Amino acid sequence: MKEKKKFRLFDAVLMAVVVILVVESAAPAAAIGSSQFFWWGILLILFFLPYGLISAELGTTYTGDGGIYDWVKMAFGRRWGARVAWFYWINFPIWMASLAVLFTEVMTQIFGLTLGTPTLIILQLVFIWGVTLISCYPVSDSKWILNLAAFAKVAIMVCLGVLGIYHAVTKGMANDFSGKALLPSFDLKSLSFISVILFNFLGFEVVTTLASDMENPKKQIPQAIIWGGILIAFFYLFAAFGMGAAVPADQLSTSGGLIDSFILLVGGINPFVVVIGLLFMYTLAANLISWALGVNYVAFYAAKNQDMPKIFAKENPKNEMPIGASIINGIVGSALVIVAPFIPNENIFWAFFALNVVALLVSYIMMFPAFLKLRKIDPDKERPFKVPGGPVLLKIIAYIPMLLLVITLFFSIVPLSSSEFSEKIPILIGTIVATIIGEICIRLGDKEYAKKQVEKNQN
Repeated sequence: MKEKKKFRLFDAVLMAVVVILVVESAAPAAAIGSSQFFWWGILLILFFLPYGLISAELGTTYTGDGGIYDWVKMAFGRRWGARVAWFYWINFPIWMASLAVLFTEVMTQIFGLTLGTPTLIILQLVFIWGVTLISCYPVSDSKWILNLAAFAKVAIMVCLGVLGIYHAVTKGMANDFSGKALLPSFDLKSLSFISVILFNFLGFEVVTTLASDMENPKKQIPQAIIWGGILIAFFYLFAAFGMGAAVPADQLSTSGGLIDSFILLVGGINPFVVVIGLLFMYTLAANLISWALGVNYVAFYAAKNQDMPKIFAKENPKNEMPIGASIINGIVGSALVIVAPFIPNENIFWAFFALNVVALLVSYIMMFPAFLKLRKIDPDKERPFKVPGGPVLLKIIAYIPMLLLVITLFFSIVPLSSSEFSEKIPILIGTIVATIIGEICIRLGDKEYAKKQVEKNQN
């Protein structure tokens, strides 16, 4: 029998970069300005490393299909697990809507098109349902999608960084990168965008699923965390430097900023910019396709346990794909792009993207106390990888990332000045509406669960 090929450290690091690196979030992070370099460094240490270590322990210890949902449910019960599953899922169709809007913005930008609202909505719906239909088949997990997307992501960010260096040497910088400018200003705008950096770090728990295929997971997983985090930060910052060389931070668009930077760096729209734009558009669809399977299976798994509505438990009998979750993704994403013209926010991409970021960050908050609780209530469970340290250090490792999530969420959704009202009120309302709908679904799930228990006891 041929021995199964082991997953190397290089493979684990590449997987981390492919899954976590999200090109469309480079511009919102760069909008912080030069101080983003400080925030990337401090959050890499205070958030990404603890988060990576904790997700490595939980992911290698509890290997069920539910992921974060399972961990929180085991620690704090059904309702908290259901809340995690809900927010983990709802971020996806919102993200889909934001990328559909960005897809058409990039299309019109690189081809110089002027399209009416109805035409834009039709194109956005085509994008959404194209991704949705592909996600109903196992091809959504195909290796070629990840590999091509990885090439496109790295190519875009490397080209942007190299052009930025050339521009800085020959024409100077559009932003101040001196020592003082690199220090954080703690202004409301910067604090609002820090959530995007945290968003850029999430997803590492996917890598922990490779533990069984590694030669030495206890050694390779922390190494993958460190090297993966450094590479991810490098690519983001390299691209951010390119944007900083071309566009003043206060003029950088969170949606069109990346393509704007290429246009300014090369002196206009040319075939090179068109190719970059097409690669960017491909990564938008590939990101969604690559993540769909994981998100849909969490919703499917939760629905099977009566913690999500029944529709999410529907699967294709031929290929066992969770088509219920996929179709609901398409319906919710479609509804959002249709109502988008009526949202009082000039930057629709950011309104949706910020709400998507908020929902995803909320789903991770309870993971950190769940880690401590599971250590306490399940101490004898074999842990292939175990976060080192005593009780005090473990509490610091768990509570600092959780506190960072809560603080950044507050600054992301709560308007603290009159100038922020038009931008943040839609995000705040969206968060409240998503929470209320989620609680209704949880209560309905409670009734379904009670009904199942009665039937089980009668049998």
